[in-house]
Order: sequence, then C-alpha cells, then structure tokens
Amino acid sequence: METITNALSRAGNYMATIGISDFIDIIIVAFLIYRTIWFIRKSSFINLAKGLFLVLGALWASEFFDLIMINYILRKAVELGMIALVILFQPELRRLLERMGSTLNTNLGSTGTDMTRAISEVVQACGDMSATRTGALIAFERNVSLSPIIGTGSVVNADTNAELLKNLFFKNAPLHDGAVILRDSRIEAAGCVLPLSKKMNLSKDLGTRHRAGIGLSEESDAVVVMVSEETGAISVAHGNSFERHLSTGELASVLTRELIREENKEEKPGLWGAVKQFFKPNDNYSEDENESESEKTV
Repeated sequence: METITNALSRAGNYMATIGISDFIDIIIVAFLIYRTIWFIRKSSFINLAKGLFLVLGALWASEFFDLIMINYILRKAVELGMIALVILFQPELRRLLERMGSTLNTNLGSTGTDMTRAISEVVQACGDMSATRTGALIAFERNVSLSPIIGTGSVVNADTNAELLKNLFFKNAPLHDGAVILRDSRIEAAGCVLPLSKKMNLSKDLGTRHRAGIGLSEESDAVVVMVSEETGAISVAHGNSFERHLSTGELASVLTRELIREENKEEKPGLWGAVKQFFKPNDNYSEDENESESEKTV
C-alpha cells in the first residue's frame, strides 16, 4: 500500500510540473504520430514501413548482443537509407508540400454566377457526350496551379460552352485525346497530357483516360470529370475520392459542392482553418470490386 501511495505521490508531483506548453507539445506529437500511421496504412508505404521496422529491430538486436560489425553495417545502411528515401519518394513529398501550401491559399474555390454557369455548361456537355459515348476528360483547377499541365496542350482561353466542349472532344477533332483544363470558370487549354495514376489497386477495366484523371487528382486538388468512350458512364475524381456512374444531376451536385463555396464559408479560413483542412482525413476513395461487368467503366 505504501508503494502505491508513493507512486501516486510522485505522479502527482510530476503532473504539477507540467505546463500548458507541455500539453500542447504532447498533443501535437501524438497527432503527428497518428497522422503518420494513418498515412502509412492508406498508402503504399506499408511494406516500406515493415522493412524499416525490421532493419531498426535488427540494429537494436546487434547493439544489445554487441555485434560490432553487424551494428556498424546497419548504422551506415540507415544513414544512407534516409537519403535514399528522400530520392525514391520525391514525388510524394513534393505533392505533400504542395498540398500544405495550397491549404494556406485563401482562394478556396470560385463563387458567383461565372462558376455556376461553367458547371451548368460542363454538365450539359457531359450529358450529351455520355448519350453519344464520346470520351471526355475535363479538369477544374483549384488552389494547386496546373500551369505545367496546361503547357502540354494548346491554349484556348474561351468562355466555357457546352457546344465548344463537345467540339473539342469530337472523335475527329485534333485535341480530342487530351484533357481540357478549366481555370477561373474558363476553358484555358485543351489537348493536355495528364499524369497517370500510380495506384496499384485500381480496377483493371479502367482505361488510360480514367487513370489520367485519377492521376491528376492525386497530384493536385483539381476536380476531374471523365466520360467513358466505351459505356458513356460519367465519373469524377477529386482528392482521394473516385465516384463512378453518375447521372447529370449527381454530377452537378458534386461539382457544386467541390467548386463553389457556401455563403457561410466565404470568410478566410486563417492559419488554424488551413491546418485543419490539410490534416483532415480523406480516405473515402473507393471502388466497387463487386460491380457487374455491364456497369464497369472503361
């Protein structure tokens, strides 16, 4: 009993020395550890993490059992491994920094009639192209600049118009194979080349158009609309989400939600709002592996 009393007394004395800054420090570190674990579980880093834990475990064992040569080799391997990780995962680190920077951008989406009209024209064009099974790939730029992507295509710089979009994606048009980029509710460029997704768990029936759309959504915060040339199905990729087989009404709802700020969200988010936006889990990417063959999108 005396031992328990002494332990509680020491714990109380220790707690009395903890200040507000210590609580903040503990909360931040705990949150970063949680987000790191979440990120590893939701990405391809899981196997890499297992390998790192194995190497660190071997390093600890070599030091515990006084295996000098093994310990020296493992220490050098860990030192060089840190540099190798930065090189191997440079694209992922770049995207992470880009998204961190984009959360501090107060331009969280277009408002007003211009974007509403642009969405209406895109929805109308996608509905018509879906009916005629005309393949389409349309990306809405948001906070992360798509200038490098725009540079791969031809500048259009025109008001968003359903007929123009259908002409750009007409199968005999010279720019129909590429993507159309919308910036500030206007068609900025067409025939643009998008990066393909590196996800390994994508359905094998997804074609290059869909993999390119998902790839752009992975590397930026763009909202990408795809129309299947084979089935006419409409899909949208944004963040970690990939929504398939949408009706024109559902497409309009998704685009409005993602691209137009609500009236009660028009204030600038500030630093804390940007931090919350960046760290908010976004794990609703999913694909239905059990859907019927007739519903699959190509």
